[in-house]
Amino acid sequence: MKNPNHPKKGSNIKVEPIRDITVIQRIKRQLADHPRNLCLFTIGINTAFRASDLLRIQIGHVRNLQPRQSVEFKEKKTGNHRRVTFNDTCITVINDYLKTRPDARDEDYLFVGLRGVLTVQYVNRLVKQWCLDGKAAKGNYGSHTLRKTWGYHQRVTFDSDIPQLMEAFGHSSQKQTLSYLGIQAEEIEALYLNEL
Repeated sequence: MKNPNHPKKGSNIKVEPIRDITVIQRIKRQLADHPRNLCLFTIGINTAFRASDLLRIQIGHVRNLQPRQSVEFKEKKTGNHRRVTFNDTCITVINDYLKTRPDARDEDYLFVGLRGVLTVQYVNRLVKQWCLDGKAAKGNYGSHTLRKTWGYHQRVTFDSDIPQLMEAFGHSSQKQTLSYLGIQAEEIEALYLNEL
């Protein structure tokens, strides 16, 4: 039987970033007793990783990593190599999570469950539940929400330049990046409110 929730071929389903910092803080508090999930969420919203690349991180990539240290990863989707710098928050949650896996080997994947390596579909369900429990604004949330949240806050909260974000995301145009972040319409609307 065909899944009625599966998108039609060629259709484009967009997920939202988590725009509200208090929702992010609420989700982190709710995940505090779940080191793996807190680590997954925190790395997801602090890097521009796609979910498929998050799930390919191995213990050896992050064991003994120091804050602001960079690691090079090969992206699954594009095959491009990308350097990612982990901030202090990421290092803290990684170290806390690794304490729960003292026997893990360097070649083991970081994010595993009872059945092995997590899947993107599973992460999708997790993020939807986290956003629901965290009382995020109504919208469509999924695994890509983590990456979009990083980009959204880089632009809106930290006022990062679009060319920098284009490079981080691997986009070919500013329009693509603005559309991806879902803020272009908001910014254009704000222009009309400027009074001369």
